[in-house]
Amino acid sequence: MRGLVLFHAIRSAILALFFMVALPALAEEQMRFDKEPLLIQSVAGKMLHFTVEIAATEEQRARGLMFRKTMADDAGMIFDFGQSRRVAMWMENTILPLDMLFADDTGTIRHIKENAKPYSRDIIDSMGEVKYVVELNAGIVAKLGIKPGDKIVSATTTSKAK
Repeated sequence: MRGLVLFHAIRSAILALFFMVALPALAEEQMRFDKEPLLIQSVAGKMLHFTVEIAATEEQRARGLMFRKTMADDAGMIFDFGQSRRVAMWMENTILPLDMLFADDTGTIRHIKENAKPYSRDIIDSMGEVKYVVELNAGIVAKLGIKPGDKIVSATTTSKAK
């Protein structure tokens, strides 16, 4: 009897250890996102090219770029909220510092948050109704001169299902 109790105690300890190690690793496992080209047309006529992953479902939007350790300079993610609304974002579990572009249903950038801090729980407000948020590596907005009034163009922003 004593051996059986010891066996169950060891088994429980091993299972607990497994879940302590495995669950965080599973949480960091990358979710699959479709990709598309995205163009930012500046008011001055400049064309900036990116390839973005699409976060269109609630699960994808909740996950976003969490746990990513690197991202190409010309990469990013577009969040499609399906309809215009005020949006609140945050950076918990996000390793990369990001620039966030908040755009209305026409793809026009209405607000920009530069250099969002990794792991922060601070709320990043869209400052008005938007349909899309594009996340890029921090510093890209300043480097390329992206400003409110510039326009985001992609298959997501020009789809008929608005």
